Amino acid sequence: MTTSRTAAVLTGTAAAALVALVSSPAQAASAASWGPYYAPGQAAKAVGSLTATGEDHADLPTAGSVRITGKLTDRTRKDSACGWAVFRITYRDGSNLPFKERSVRNCSFGSTKKFSFESHDVYQVELKVCAEGRGSKPSLNCLYAGTWKVLYLSK
Repeated sequence: MTTSRTAAVLTGTAAAALVALVSSPAQAASAASWGPYYAPGQAAKAVGSLTATGEDHADLPTAGSVRITGKLTDRTRKDSACGWAVFRITYRDGSNLPFKERSVRNCSFGSTKKFSFESHDVYQVELKVCAEGRGSKPSLNCLYAGTWKVLYLSK
């Protein structure tokens, strides 16, 4: 093989590798399904998916962003009751890991409410499904009684 032909083959191989590298996504994240999870007595049901992208394991392992989508079905038979899906999102703030809560409420018996939201620098996502009286936010009983279901934990 001549020198010019060897150079042409190497150039072609390098170009093909570059095209493959550029055309493939940097981080192809797939959605992980979760649920169904139920409130006690199956009075509410939550199901959905979670997509985490940009995991960083430098100091504290976190995902650059997490998108949570799902459906909450109210199965309470009283007009005064609602189904709740409460998410506890632990995120990185410097070297600390505080959390915030994000709630979805559905007060229409038999109906399904769709939801979707995104958070950044996420370390962990937990879920609790409750069914209780109407209110502007979940009760302390909903938040602190029982166990949280872990949907995502950065490793």
